[in-house]
Amino acid sequence: MLHRSLRALTAASFISLAAPAMAQDAGTITGTLNLYAAGTAGGGVDLFGRLLGRHMGRHVAGEPNVVVQVMPGAGGIRAANFLAQQAPRDGTAIAIFAGGPILEPLIGDRNPGYDMSQFTWIGAISKDVSLCILRKESPVKTFADTTKQQVTVAGTGAGSETDTFPVVLNELLGSKFKVITGYLGSQQTIMAIESGEVDGRCGWSLSSLKSTKPDWLTDKRVNVVVQMALEKSPEMPDVPLVMDLAKSEADRQLLTLLLGTTAIARPFVAPPGLPEAKTKNLRRAFDATMKDPEFLKEAAIMRADVEPTTGEEVQKIVASMYATPKAVVERAKKLITP
Repeated sequence: MLHRSLRALTAASFISLAAPAMAQDAGTITGTLNLYAAGTAGGGVDLFGRLLGRHMGRHVAGEPNVVVQVMPGAGGIRAANFLAQQAPRDGTAIAIFAGGPILEPLIGDRNPGYDMSQFTWIGAISKDVSLCILRKESPVKTFADTTKQQVTVAGTGAGSETDTFPVVLNELLGSKFKVITGYLGSQQTIMAIESGEVDGRCGWSLSSLKSTKPDWLTDKRVNVVVQMALEKSPEMPDVPLVMDLAKSEADRQLLTLLLGTTAIARPFVAPPGLPEAKTKNLRRAFDATMKDPEFLKEAAIMRADVEPTTGEEVQKIVASMYATPKAVVERAKKLITP
């Protein structure tokens, strides 16, 4: 009897000790964590993806090896579809996007096959403004000039800011941007601008421009003609903000929808249906990375602004965008549908 009681006690003790460990292990992520950069090699999305990838792994419970993979295509829609339909839902696949794929299911002219309000948001590195920039050789120097003379800008595909923002500006404010679309990503648009193939690009985040072509700003090689954001960047107090140029409350509502992604610049996201424990692991690892001295040091060298938003907050922002009144969404769709 004594031996039997001891065995029972030992088994019970083992179970009681193992249970917390098993619960803790539920969120652990090991092996390889693939981080998909929905842009081209060397572009802003890629650079910020690699910046996070070099530091986040050591903060993830399980310490996986983070591998960054570039996945360009359709302004990020290809990568969004991959996350929604093919990527594993075990915490080993996350992605970084520009803003276009977030809005595409709402206002695009086709069903891209996903709903980003259902994705699992991990966090965003910064808040940002999107810029319309023109090379200094262009005869068009100011936004007022764009309402008088046609100006060509590079686009990276349906759903991307580079293709939608110029159209919205043309409709609401009377500018004459002509989008030359089909460029694979940021590096291709840079080459097109430098060669004079196009005059500029409308829909380029300030943080991306600073990290990929900082000399364009410091050496005044481009003119920034308008800021596309809900709030003006303090770095560019003399450049007009599109919200201030809006002519009616209806226009401001539409712009608020289209520019909501600027509040969550450089967002990282996992597929829909990620288990709660895995979600918590990735979100807390992201938060810890944003405070990591080595990460912040490298970000400063890149001239990358770090003003993070937690995954929980990003989730709410995206949900609010998808709850936009139907009339506003329909107007936006009519504006940007070819």
